[in-house]
Amino acid sequence: MNETLNFWPLAGVAVIVLGFILRFNPMLVVAIAAVVTGLAAHFPVETVLASIGTGFIKTRTLPLIILLPLAVIGLLERHGLRRHAQQWIGRFARATAGRLLIGYLFVREITAALGLTSLGGHPQMVRPLLAPMAEGAAVAQHGALPAQARQRLLAFCAATDNIGLFFGEDIFVAFGAIALMHTFLLGVGLEVDPLHIAVWGIPTAISVFVIHSLRLYRLDHYLARHGAVQPEGERASA
Repeated sequence: MNETLNFWPLAGVAVIVLGFILRFNPMLVVAIAAVVTGLAAHFPVETVLASIGTGFIKTRTLPLIILLPLAVIGLLERHGLRRHAQQWIGRFARATAGRLLIGYLFVREITAALGLTSLGGHPQMVRPLLAPMAEGAAVAQHGALPAQARQRLLAFCAATDNIGLFFGEDIFVAFGAIALMHTFLLGVGLEVDPLHIAVWGIPTAISVFVIHSLRLYRLDHYLARHGAVQPEGERASA
């Protein structure tokens, strides 16, 4: 039985792409794209407006949830959170950027495996705390970093959080990806318990931890080669 597919509703995607290219207001672009998609799908105007209104009511508190933590973090940074984090980590003579990130990777994977994915993250952990602490440890060990070495260190901070979260949450049995895999396997006739899928994520998480820890170990050597090494007396007084 041949059915003609209506591709006109995809015009909403074109509206979003065009609106973002022209740098229009994102909320306005999304609203217009929703209207265009609904009309192209031959939905009545009242149905389209009702759907937009229902979505707005359900997510009206979302901006507060997103913006309130950002405002708190911004105030903490303004009052010296990053500087104090750098100074605190710089007091530990044996602390290096690589060792700090290895410890964070371990904690991130363990907490993500327990379903505590919101304990880390770029806006609430990496930018205000992890990156300044790693930079402080590197400066205490090797002196002021060149711009390229500093950007490489910041990139490793962000990557460490991503890797720990991505492979740690695969062990959490209630994670959405595990439910998706379970549903897919059921669709092809394979009965697999979700717990077994989660358990088989453990070897991957362990392998990733070892591999990325080696990369972080090499990061310390990279910083040692490219950092402006201070004299011993200045480093002790830092």
